[in-house]
Amino acid sequence: MEDFIHRKNLDHYRKLLAGPTLDVAMHEYVSTLLTDEEAKDRPPPKEWDQD
Repeated sequence: MEDFIHRKNLDHYRKLLAGPTLDVAMHEYVSTLLTDEEAKDRPPPKEWDQD
């Protein structure tokens, strides 16, 4: 279920950013939300490994 919501969030943020309806402040905010959501796809940095 979390993966579904994650994919939907990514799609939604990208559509908002591609459209003409956002002002500058909202564009920056949605861009930050997208960046945060995309960060969930990345593996943690190697220095976080506990091995």
